[in-house]
Amino acid sequence: MVSTDRLLAFAALSFLLIIVPGPSVLFVIGRALAHGRRAALTTVLGNTLGAYLLVVAVALGVGTLVERSILVFTALKLAGAAYLVYLGVKAWRQRGSLQAAFTGEEAPPHSGLRTLWEGFAVGIANPKTIVFFAAVLPQFVDREQGHVTTQMLLLGLVFNLIAVLSDSLWGLVAATARDWFARSPRRLSAVGGAGGLTMIGLGVTVAVTGRTD
Repeated sequence: MVSTDRLLAFAALSFLLIIVPGPSVLFVIGRALAHGRRAALTTVLGNTLGAYLLVVAVALGVGTLVERSILVFTALKLAGAAYLVYLGVKAWRQRGSLQAAFTGEEAPPHSGLRTLWEGFAVGIANPKTIVFFAAVLPQFVDREQGHVTTQMLLLGLVFNLIAVLSDSLWGLVAATARDWFARSPRRLSAVGGAGGLTMIGLGVTVAVTGRTD
């Protein structure tokens, strides 16, 4: 199974990626502002289910191919790193756009099932998560221990547990601090700018680390 050191390292990298305001976080924030805490938490649940389905897909398909081929692994890693840097630069340049998520008008209430589905759709289509699972997840698998698929599923579970906590916190903060954020565009800009710089740093980290066999 996955060693403690690998598990902790993966958890730390996952945390750094998850805290960056990406598509999923912005969607949770939007639901929180438009429909309140319950909608935000329901969205988080749907988002997590969608993200874990990506984990299963990688573990059963792409993950096996990556685990066996250094060429495929390297190509995915570099593509993932480049995309993370791209997202970071984009987030930095558009850091003021977070204000739109905090200043939306009140919308009519959604049903719980619809909110869950919307969260699921965003989770499974999140490019940041897709890149992370395909390019980074295999790096933390201990091939000598065997059970590669099980290790990936476990690592993916760790990622999603961290995501549930982080996204729920974002949603709750957005619901309770709506007016405070809306009064200061600079605060929103700072959130987006910090997220962009963190994403760029993660991209560089992914590019320079990985397996050596």
